Amino acid sequence: MQESCPTVKSILLLDSEGKRVAVKYYTDDWPTLSAKLVLEKSVFTKTQKTNARNEAEIIMFDGYIVVYKFIQDLHFFVVGGDDENELILAAVLQGFFDAVGLLLRNNVDKKTALENLDLILLCLDEIVDGGIILETEGSVIAGKVATNGLDSAGSLTEQTISQALATAREHLARSLLK
Repeated sequence: MQESCPTVKSILLLDSEGKRVAVKYYTDDWPTLSAKLVLEKSVFTKTQKTNARNEAEIIMFDGYIVVYKFIQDLHFFVVGGDDENELILAAVLQGFFDAVGLLLRNNVDKKTALENLDLILLCLDEIVDGGIILETEGSVIAGKVATNGLDSAGSLTEQTISQALATAREHLARSLLK
């Protein structure tokens, strides 16, 4: 079953200098940190002179298919095996790209990405699990991430509302007792 299911080897989000912002590896093709860093630097160097701002670009790199796209000072990459379908990898890339854009309210740059790193990492978890592609629709991914993020904030909001109601009750009770 694993052979027929499209898989992703890694998803990389690098800055304009080729340094990590968020990365996720789903296979042991790069077993050590140094091997992963070499891949990231090599892919960045190979693609930095291209103009992948409007549409995704595809390259073969060291026996892997790399689909990539840039926005501002961020470089998005999806790496798959040489036998993977480029269109599926491109759909994963576009889903990640769109979800990040929605979650960051189209203010997609390194500073904002680092400030919202938790949302970006949740995006990666919603898109791919163990290399298996779960979702490629950016709005669905962003919706799931936003829902997960709001669960913890929801209790804070509810607490604030209940505090406001308690304060209102106290004021009402005081005014009635006077």
